[in-house]
Amino acid sequence: MRLLQDLVRAHGASDAIAVSAGDGTLTYAELNTEADRLAHRLSTMGVQAGDRIALWLTKSTVAVVAMQAALRVGAAYVPVDPLSPVERAVRVIRDCAPRVVITTPEGVAALGEEFTTLCVALGGGPVAAPLDVRRAPDDLAYILYTSGSTGVPKGVRISHRNALAFVDWAADELKAQAADRFANHAPLHFDLSVLDLYVAFLAGASVHLVPQETAYAPRLLVELLAARRITVWYSVPSVLILMARDGGLHTADLPDLRAVLFAGEPYPVDHLRALRAHFPDVRLLNLYGPTETNVCTFYEVTDVPAGWTRPAPIGHACSGDRVWAVRDDGSTAAPGEEGELVVDGPTVMLGYHGAEPHTGPYRTGDRVVLRADGEYHYVGRRDNMVKIRGNRIELGDVEAALQSHPEVSQVAVAVVGTGMDALLTAYVVAVDGSAFGLLDAKRHCAQLLPRHMIVDRVRVLAALPRTANGKLDRKALATGLGT
Repeated sequence: MRLLQDLVRAHGASDAIAVSAGDGTLTYAELNTEADRLAHRLSTMGVQAGDRIALWLTKSTVAVVAMQAALRVGAAYVPVDPLSPVERAVRVIRDCAPRVVITTPEGVAALGEEFTTLCVALGGGPVAAPLDVRRAPDDLAYILYTSGSTGVPKGVRISHRNALAFVDWAADELKAQAADRFANHAPLHFDLSVLDLYVAFLAGASVHLVPQETAYAPRLLVELLAARRITVWYSVPSVLILMARDGGLHTADLPDLRAVLFAGEPYPVDHLRALRAHFPDVRLLNLYGPTETNVCTFYEVTDVPAGWTRPAPIGHACSGDRVWAVRDDGSTAAPGEEGELVVDGPTVMLGYHGAEPHTGPYRTGDRVVLRADGEYHYVGRRDNMVKIRGNRIELGDVEAALQSHPEVSQVAVAVVGTGMDALLTAYVVAVDGSAFGLLDAKRHCAQLLPRHMIVDRVRVLAALPRTANGKLDRKALATGLGT
């Protein structure tokens, strides 16, 4: 079976662009040469098969070379968020116990003498014979750290087989080809980047890394789509909404764009309807899956009917996986019944770093229902089912109701406070020029929801708080954002 590094090696003699970033471009031939050169250097530093190599680097051609070099010496790479505080980066690096940390001169100074560090400069003398330590498909390929529900970083261990099961499916579903130009918006430590990089490499296409400093500059993102003639875009929905609201996405002329993919959070239905209307000939794919499974279900949005009030379905199984829902009593949920989504198949992780290997199916913590259309619909997180004064409330239901108000652009709902002081609080980004307030929210909720689900408070914000990966920061909401 192929390994991840084989996807680039297959195009090793090609002069086609493989990766473009703020620090330049590399053809496939150049990427292979640079990866071989760095692999030899790592080997001389004592890196062996099974070791881990941490990458504390900005998005760059250097980072992509480092990923490939790590794989070629039989090691696993660990991308560390370059924008995280030094203390958190050190915590992640300590946890994964790398043989070498590849970083910048500034990174070397910040880390001190605790770790063996390496700065990389591309280019140099001739390269010895290609170094490629072959490993088994079920060996570790990379570790992605996610904060998890506790806020403590957890390293998700992904094998070559895990990654390739998804990459092969995505390449086939997208009919990826060498002429494609993939954008890479997600940070390299976020699992969305796996599709951008490796589906492009599988097809011999180019991947264009969006600089981190412009990742949330909507007009620059739309300009990049046009200037780079991007054919496949993949990001969290909130970025696409930002591009539409402040970047002119829905008025842009993008004749090369053929597929827009989104994942990581539900796409508010009114924004999705607008996207569908402006790009009638572009494929819209809603991908679902936690980092622990990568993408395990998908749904293609061909239409957004007027009657839709909740986000698009998460669809049905993909990547060779099997999915089903389990009720609270442990039995399998029947169609129409809610349950926790369970995933089994080739994309399910090896386990968490430092913990016992994971075996068997993975419980996602997401509540779903299989509806009559044959697709799974996302209901909410198990931990988003809250109680206020004895009443069970699904925050997603309240959000869906408020999102349907014509003066609401984006909304998130959280419980602020405890006990009798707990308040159901709506954080709203209003449509430009709107004076949306608590009375509007209460009137609207009263028409759609039971009395105990009517919000107690409304806070109008310029933008909802986001994590470094662009997802909604629910922990920030639960603290009341300083109030």
